[in-house]
Amino acid sequence: MKPRITVITLGVDDLEASVRFYRDGLGFPTQGVVGKEFEHGAVAFIQLQPGLRMALWPRTSIAHDTGLPSGSPNPTEMTLGHNVASRAEVDEVMAAAQAAGATIVKPAHDTFWGGYSGYFQDPDGHLWEVVWNPDWSG
Repeated sequence: MKPRITVITLGVDDLEASVRFYRDGLGFPTQGVVGKEFEHGAVAFIQLQPGLRMALWPRTSIAHDTGLPSGSPNPTEMTLGHNVASRAEVDEVMAAAQAAGATIVKPAHDTFWGGYSGYFQDPDGHLWEVVWNPDWSG
């Protein structure tokens, strides 16, 4: 299998609120909610970069589609990394996320490996790391 991730789906509790957070608060491009005409079909897609989208889909719909029971979300199961080009950009993104309604989990700080990063949770508890790595381009 070739590693070819094309969609990252985040389970959400309130689809419209999640769309507002990502579209209006963070400025992520989306056409909004589509698929409302289908039971368990309402979803929003966000273009992250060429070939990669993020889907916002109600947790109840994911449970229905997979046949798995809904459980309590645990934000430490995974993080979403948002690499930026500078320390200042880390601070800017963290401030924008907080203004949009995110909870700052760990303020931006110097890391043990020479970078600079901070963590926030979106309104559904998904954990984002905003990071500047001096060895990567943003």
